[in-house]
Amino acid sequence: MFSGIVQEVAEVVFAFGGEVMTLVIHSQQLKDCKIGDSIAINGVCLTVVALDKSQDLVSFEAVAETLRKTNLSRLRMGSLVNLELSLRLNDFVGGHMVQGHVDGIGVIKRIIHEGDAWLVAINAPKEILHYLVNKGFVTIDGMSITVIEVKNGYFTVTFIPHTIESTVVKHYQVGTSVNLEADPIGKHIYRYMEKMQSVSKN
Repeated sequence: MFSGIVQEVAEVVFAFGGEVMTLVIHSQQLKDCKIGDSIAINGVCLTVVALDKSQDLVSFEAVAETLRKTNLSRLRMGSLVNLELSLRLNDFVGGHMVQGHVDGIGVIKRIIHEGDAWLVAINAPKEILHYLVNKGFVTIDGMSITVIEVKNGYFTVTFIPHTIESTVVKHYQVGTSVNLEADPIGKHIYRYMEKMQSVSKN
């Protein structure tokens, strides 16, 4: 479990594979990490399979389903990613409860500069838009962000200057693919209401 607060913009030093991708990240957050831990890379919960703390390197394996659902397959040597270590039971949750289970990929539709902030429209599959509500939460590349409006085929958010400067947002442009995870609470409520409607019809 994560909170959607990025702890580091880390660099990919190795990315290779077909149906199973080996991903090696250079990170400064590995002091207390061990093999088997969960770390979110661009909002994707991955398991640590190897560590080289002397070189600040952490390795993961991403399977075919993960690659289909996320933007990890687009990563190359030198790519920058948002990184967050998993929460501990007594940690402060600064964003919202994030599972690291990406629902699908969105695409940046429009970026409007409003002072130092960015108003951004993101195209998203209808299967994800169903779960989004105005002023609710969405996770974008591992970042806990407030939804402004849900439109037909897309939604809008604002990135504040701090988020732009301290995450991969600064590299976003029209056409950039981003990982999206809807608020888990919203997903459960939506599915519950679907079942209740089905029961009432029968």
